[in-house]
Amino acid sequence: MNLGHNHPAVVAAAHRQIDRFLHSGCIFRYDTIVEAASRLAQITPPAIEKFGFANSGAEAVEAAVKLTKKVVGRQGLVVFRGAFHGRTMGSVTYTTSNAKYRDGYHPVLGSVFVAPFPHPFRWGMSEEQAVEYCLWELNLMFKHEVSPQNIAAFLIEPVQGEGGYYPAPAAFLGELRQLADQYGIKVIYDEVQSGFGRTAEWFASDHYSAKPDVIALGKGIANGFPLSAYGASTEMVDAWPRGSHGTTFGGNPVACAAAIAVMDTMGDLLPHARELSARAFERWAKMATEHSTIGDVRGLGLMIGVELVSDQETRTPDPEAFNHLQRFCLAHDLIIIDCGPDGNVIRFIPSLVTTIEELDWSLDLIDAGLSDYESL
Repeated sequence: MNLGHNHPAVVAAAHRQIDRFLHSGCIFRYDTIVEAASRLAQITPPAIEKFGFANSGAEAVEAAVKLTKKVVGRQGLVVFRGAFHGRTMGSVTYTTSNAKYRDGYHPVLGSVFVAPFPHPFRWGMSEEQAVEYCLWELNLMFKHEVSPQNIAAFLIEPVQGEGGYYPAPAAFLGELRQLADQYGIKVIYDEVQSGFGRTAEWFASDHYSAKPDVIALGKGIANGFPLSAYGASTEMVDAWPRGSHGTTFGGNPVACAAAIAVMDTMGDLLPHARELSARAFERWAKMATEHSTIGDVRGLGLMIGVELVSDQETRTPDPEAFNHLQRFCLAHDLIIIDCGPDGNVIRFIPSLVTTIEELDWSLDLIDAGLSDYESL
C-alpha cells in the first residue's frame, strides 16, 4: 500500500462510493470505471490508451497476454528467468522466481520460452557483461528453439520483484525494444509491483526510454482494494473481438473510486518519495561499507533490494542473516520481508507517506540488527 494504511483520501472516496452504488457485474459502464481509465491514460506511457480492469496482478498479466496473442496472431511468449507474474495456471507458467511456485503443477502452458534476465551481482559480472550475455542467449534461443516470427510478446518486469529486486539495465530494455520492432513482437511490462510511485515515479517505465506496448498494473493502484488493470493502444484493444475476455468483479465501482483517490493523491507525494529514496540509498551505501553481510544494494526509488551474503568474494547467499534480522526487527516493531530465490534479499519498501524520521528509525534498527548478527 504505497499510500500507507487507511489513507484518509482513499477511505473517504470508498465510503462515498459505497453509499452510492456497490456493483453492476459489468452490465453497464459507471462513472468511476470511466474516470479511473481516463486518469490511467494520463499517467501511463504514451502508447497505452485504453484499459480493462481485473481483481489481481495475475489476472492483469493473464489479460495482457491474451490480448497480445489474439491481436498479434502468434502463440509464443518469451519471459525472463527470475520473474514473478502470479500464481494462476497461466501466470505461474511465466513465473520463474522460484521453482516452488511451479512444483506440482506440471505440465505448465506450452510455447513459453525462458530467457535470462541480467543479474550482474549474482553472476559476478559488470552490468554491461550481464546485458551482453543475456542478449547472446536470447539470440541463441531464436536460432535453436523458436524463431522470432512465432513470438507474440516479450513479457518482462522492468524491475524484477520477487526474483530479487533487480532493475533491468536500460541497455537491455532498449535492445529488447529494438528486437521487438524488428520482428513484429509486442513488449508487455508487468508493473504490478513497480507501479504507482514505488520507484518514486508513477511507473518504473518512466525511468527508461524503452516503452511498452502493453502494461499490467495492480497492487498500489487502489491502496488495498482488490483492483488491477491492463492497458494497450486503441488500435490493439479495438482489434480484440468483443467477448474475448471478461470479468465479474474486475473494476468494481468502490475499488475504482479508491484508485481515483490514489491518483489524485500520489502525484503530490512523488517529490517526497524521491527525497526518501535519496536518503535511503545514502544510508544503505554507508551501511554496506560497515557490514560484511551486505553484498549488494540495488533498486529504483523506494523499491530497494539489499542482498545479504556470508562471503563477499564468493557472493554466497546468507538467508540465515535475513531470518535473524527479521526476528530482530519484529521484536522492535518493524516488519521486513525477503525476496530472491534464496530468501537472502531484504525487500525494503517503505510507503511513500513515510517521514524522514521514520525512515532513519527503520534503518537504524536494521543497522543494529545486522551488527547483532555479525557479532554471533
